[in-house]
Amino acid sequence: MALKGVSIWGCSQAPPPQLGVVNSHHSTLQIGNLRYDLEKCRKWECCCLGILAERAITPVEDEKPSVPFVESSGDADGVHQNDSDGFHKDINLLPKPLTAIDVSSSPRDGSKVRVAYQGLSGAYSEDAALKAYPKCETVPCDDFEAAFKAVELWLVDKAVLPIENSVGGSIHRNYDLLLRHRLHIVGEVQLRVNHCLLGLPGVRKEEVKSVVSHPQALAQCEKMLSDLGVVKISAHDTAAAAQTVASNCVRDTGAIASSRAAKIYGLDILAERIQDDDENITRFLVLAREPIIPGTDRPHKTSVVFSLEEGPGVLFKALAVFAMRDINLSKIESRPLKQRPLRVVDDSNEGSPKYFDYLFYIDFEASMADPRAQYALGHLQEFARFLRVLGCYPMDTVS
Repeated sequence: MALKGVSIWGCSQAPPPQLGVVNSHHSTLQIGNLRYDLEKCRKWECCCLGILAERAITPVEDEKPSVPFVESSGDADGVHQNDSDGFHKDINLLPKPLTAIDVSSSPRDGSKVRVAYQGLSGAYSEDAALKAYPKCETVPCDDFEAAFKAVELWLVDKAVLPIENSVGGSIHRNYDLLLRHRLHIVGEVQLRVNHCLLGLPGVRKEEVKSVVSHPQALAQCEKMLSDLGVVKISAHDTAAAAQTVASNCVRDTGAIASSRAAKIYGLDILAERIQDDDENITRFLVLAREPIIPGTDRPHKTSVVFSLEEGPGVLFKALAVFAMRDINLSKIESRPLKQRPLRVVDDSNEGSPKYFDYLFYIDFEASMADPRAQYALGHLQEFARFLRVLGCYPMDTVS
């Protein structure tokens, strides 16, 4: 459809007046029916430029160079300032623009990063945070949601939270919180779990009559606890269990926690690697307010969540968009859709509930910078009722 030209001069049929007609007797400029007093315009221009120049050279206190004051008297050393234009002559004092090298060479050890985690000092989540950022400042939180909020409220820079364990399975609470909060996954940490039996200094393993720890840790050490015949006591987390034993000073009570927790709370390690499964690995997610730029220089993983309309083979079609592009799926998790948990027989809401509506969380091994991932998500969006990318981040390996 062609666009018709519209005259900026209005609807008059008369030819447009001549532009730039100057009346030399009255120092006026006429444009159309408008008449401008050139002398007043010059005065206004000089006034405004003077104000702008004054603002331009008015220093902000934080921006003052940290150099001794030198009077502008001829060839004096230091800062030379031109009184006529207000600019520094010594350009070496001006800030230098950052380059790509400057950005990439920023410290990656976390020395300037505050990282939130759930639990107390000595928790496995803190170990994961220190693996991701070795010199970071760790910030303990009471629960998972507090860690999410700490990032959102700019109290910390990152949060490191568990998402699944090779023995205990997925942490469903954190899957739900990922959808409720607008944070982005910017990394993952795979941490090998080494459960230790801790006790007060001088206590032998045979003296322990009860053991306190997180319910999952107790379940993962079932064989050793059964052999000892001890009473199992649940705690909020493993670090809290170690703190309880240290503070109560009860000799016949032990705790299951990490070796780092033993050092923090002054406990002895009575036994190491007491878990039933030696390959006990917990995967953590690193969350931030802003996503990172995906790359292709190393293996990346992308996490998405989506829901589907009901129909035969719809889930198969959703997964096929990745298979047909040779993209490996490393994780799929389903959670009931809370806004619409049950569907009924017909649209009139009559009859008995038949099945759940689900959200599907998927991790696939491809970067969003890879065209295959972009085409796959574009294909998925054709029949997904809801789709959100939770993050694209470098893959981690167990060390």
